[in-house]
Amino acid sequence: MTRGYFLSVEGNEGAGKSTVLTMAAEHLASRGVEVVTSREPGGIAIAEQIRAIVLDKGNTKMDARTEALLYAASRRQHFVEKIVPTLDSGKTILCDRFIDSSLAYQGYARGIGIDEILAINQFAIEDTFPDLTLFLDVDPERGLERINANKNREVNRLDLEALSFHERVREGYLKIADRFPERIVRIDANRTVPEVLDEMKRALDAFLARGTLSS
Repeated sequence: MTRGYFLSVEGNEGAGKSTVLTMAAEHLASRGVEVVTSREPGGIAIAEQIRAIVLDKGNTKMDARTEALLYAASRRQHFVEKIVPTLDSGKTILCDRFIDSSLAYQGYARGIGIDEILAINQFAIEDTFPDLTLFLDVDPERGLERINANKNREVNRLDLEALSFHERVREGYLKIADRFPERIVRIDANRTVPEVLDEMKRALDAFLARGTLSS
């Protein structure tokens, strides 16, 4: 059986990942690709429990390295329990966030170091990286405005960070995109939803055309 492929959607807060993830899954399905969607932190029971701890607004005293290790622990369990079985079954997994989030948020924005966080996570994921990452790049101020305007969205601990933190997150993502250009495609998420979705579809179609994915 042919091993499936691993896709991820990344972006700073308010970039519209959830919308893009849903539409990307539909687009891939229309092209004959069998897709399983998931998210990080979370995706399976143990990882969801860790997610609740990490994002709890009450945990304001959480140390940056504790945060990084909790994300890595959640990722490991999600990896072995859902990502690997999905890939081994020949299906494609499409994940809302993966390792790049830790590199940008904890590695760069928290100041721990991208290489340090990369080392922790390489241990957790056994050097398994997405085949393609769609990076939704939004101006941090605009992204936070979107979050505040969305009354249905649950506010988590990271949403309470200052604008300067979210600016560093974006800077981190840009550095990571430069570091891994072979798999990361930057999409300008400051535009309208239809424009963002059109570019997302073009990126996926280009990926399919290279023969990286097969249905």
